Amino acid sequence: MVIVFPAMTEELVVLVDDHDNQIGTAPKSEVHHGDTPLHRAFSCFLINAEGELLLQQRASTKVTWPRIWSNSCCGHPLPGEPREEAVRRRLRDELGLEPRSLALALPDYRYRAEHLGVVENEICPVWIGPVDNVPTLNEAEVMAVRWVSWRRFIRGVRDGSEPFYRDLSPWCREEALLLDDKGVLDALVRSENR
Repeated sequence: MVIVFPAMTEELVVLVDDHDNQIGTAPKSEVHHGDTPLHRAFSCFLINAEGELLLQQRASTKVTWPRIWSNSCCGHPLPGEPREEAVRRRLRDELGLEPRSLALALPDYRYRAEHLGVVENEICPVWIGPVDNVPTLNEAEVMAVRWVSWRRFIRGVRDGSEPFYRDLSPWCREEALLLDDKGVLDALVRSENR
């Protein structure tokens, strides 16, 4: 079943309590500031057939973490939109990608971080999936992309040996370490290399 959401002039973010119960909505353009309320989000890590992770550099016009490198895709589900559908929608919108499958790898991930006076405060489940096609960038969302070996990436995140890996978004770093601890991306990489 495909759920179709009507086009909106203003994207809404779902506000939640500490248990992820919806308590309201707010325009996305108004929700991220110095006292951002807790809201629903998601992150996604995509792997290609060579076992490489897709990273994106966020557009310079983004309110949160402009020009910062991060995981494949992040976003917010619309009110009433299942999170997996939201992940697929944002992958199409930002990168023109359709993963072969998606798996919920970190269902309970939550974080709070601040950059340039703007706070992120999200309940943010993390999805993983394999992808075959080449990204087509929506330049309003993404400045650049880069494929990097998952093992090289996680080593760099853990030891900080390269400046690139020290300058990632905070959620990308935390999520990557949690995914590595669970071994779920290694398992996905192995399945892609069969």
